[in-house]
Amino acid sequence: MKFFPTAVEGAWIIEPQFKRDDRGLFGRVWDSGEFAAHGLTMAFVQCNNSISWHKGTLRGLHWQKEPFGETKLVRCVQGSVYDVVADIRPNSPTFGKYAGAELTFNNRLWIYVPSGCAHGYLALEDNSEVLYAVTASYVDHAEGGIRWNDPQFNIEWPVMDQIFLSQKDQSWPDFIVR
Repeated sequence: MKFFPTAVEGAWIIEPQFKRDDRGLFGRVWDSGEFAAHGLTMAFVQCNNSISWHKGTLRGLHWQKEPFGETKLVRCVQGSVYDVVADIRPNSPTFGKYAGAELTFNNRLWIYVPSGCAHGYLALEDNSEVLYAVTASYVDHAEGGIRWNDPQFNIEWPVMDQIFLSQKDQSWPDFIVR
């Protein structure tokens, strides 16, 4: 595996290394020893799956408030998405910054989202499917969110003819630096 740091402290792009033969591909996509060597330790307790039927579907930006914070390991298993990690951790050296990466079925990249960061993604094509393992179970009352186009982060989302948002994602407030 190859690990690439991002503009957000503790967030990584992970590229699995595959062996090819006449049958197809084989490779590790998670290895506790390799992750620990990069300071990344986690015990997964839940795995989430989402399918965005339409190109332009935007999910996020969400996080779980402490003490229910969760670390995520995210991969697009069908189609493609633009995935974003926004650093909302007040004591982080990259507080107020974001990192984005295109995750596709073909590139097989993963993104590691540290606990305390907001996370979201935009479907770049119809029927894009995302799978992600998390280190904490979802707690409804602990969910937080910020507006997808918050001026604090000024995220450069790929241009879409139309953006599809849930009512909840449309109602998130701007991030206020305290």
